[in-house]
Amino acid sequence: MTQATRPATTAVLPARAWWIVAALAVTQTVGYGVLYYAFAVLLHPMAADLHASTTAVTGALTASVLAGAVMAMPVGRWLDRNGGRALMTTGSVAATVLVVAWSRVQTVAQLYAVLIGIGICAAMVLYEPALAVVVSWFDPQRRAHAVLAVIVVAGFASTVFMPLTGLLADRYGWRTALLLLAVLYAAVAIPLHAVAVRRPPRPATQKRPPTRRDRATVVRAAVRDRRFWWLAAAFVAHGAAMSAMTVHLVGFLVHEGHPATFAATVAGLLGVLSVTGRLLLTGAQRRLPLPAVVAAVFTIQAAAAFSLPIVGAGRTGAALAVVGFGIGFGAASLVKPALLADRYGTTAYGSIAGILATPITIAKAVAPLGAAGLYAAVGYPPVLLLIGVACLIAAAGIVARATSPTPVPKDQLTGTDTPHLSGPSAGRRAGSR
Repeated sequence: MTQATRPATTAVLPARAWWIVAALAVTQTVGYGVLYYAFAVLLHPMAADLHASTTAVTGALTASVLAGAVMAMPVGRWLDRNGGRALMTTGSVAATVLVVAWSRVQTVAQLYAVLIGIGICAAMVLYEPALAVVVSWFDPQRRAHAVLAVIVVAGFASTVFMPLTGLLADRYGWRTALLLLAVLYAAVAIPLHAVAVRRPPRPATQKRPPTRRDRATVVRAAVRDRRFWWLAAAFVAHGAAMSAMTVHLVGFLVHEGHPATFAATVAGLLGVLSVTGRLLLTGAQRRLPLPAVVAAVFTIQAAAAFSLPIVGAGRTGAALAVVGFGIGFGAASLVKPALLADRYGTTAYGSIAGILATPITIAKAVAPLGAAGLYAAVGYPPVLLLIGVACLIAAAGIVARATSPTPVPKDQLTGTDTPHLSGPSAGRRAGSR
């Protein structure tokens, strides 16, 4: 959602803006818990009940993620034109209905159909639209803190909802567990999206709202910008690495001879460390250029992935390598809004973020499958090697052309916050953000 605005007044903005941040932090936590993490907990009981293999059932989640990728660009365009309230409220209602339908499926085909629908709804209610709403309300000085608040809280979704889902499934069965989760999601997400999500106020200096032509101009400038495609390569590579490591870390540790309980516990550190890494990243960027900080974090992740085949057989070595990798686990979700909004403004943020979200989501969906095939052919070390290489590609993409001037002109009629850099000092100004 990118009604290009700065706060109308510093006295009026914080109460409404921070209320939106608080509401979306809650809906993202519950949304990810119900629409994404619950699947992993219910995988085996679903497979047993549907008389299907876990591979066949897992494919439904892959289909769900890919459906969300297809929706990324149309959702982004909708957010730019209409804002997030109707989209996110409708998505919450539809997601609730689909989770109820999920609890009633009798065949694998029905499961795929329902999960594809949930993937479409997820694209309407989870991070991409939520962060677009937040970005539209805050100026660059406060934007990073607002985004951080949402994703730090949502970072605990797996910590809360995986045990909760397991408890409900153990006590009531997986079908009733889903019904209870649907009720919880409806009670939280629908009212908060309907009541809290709003367009930001139009600044007094804005003569008219941005038009479709204004947004198209910004999008064209972005996709013609080499820096944009370097960022795309960085986030696609990093997303693939994170997804592959998430799926295969436990298997690697068990393969190295560790007990399954130890492997699961160490892998569980990734969620906690993602929150820690986001906090450290936010603090570091106050003193150092953001691209340099992020590139350093991605390089540490690469070193951790490269070291796992060497030190992973020992408990201490495995834990230290996972800590090194986990520090950057949630970095992309924090820095992507800041890098995009600071460079291209907020006039067409939803559309630009949607263009990036499509290949990133596809990479996250297919990387674990590719890693599984590679493991079956040659074992785990080459998988971890490629994960490390992907992190290095991400580091290079983050810093490539980081000081080049932004290509987006400031529209004097709309009063957007898209900066205009030109002249000999442009590169220095762009790099200082």
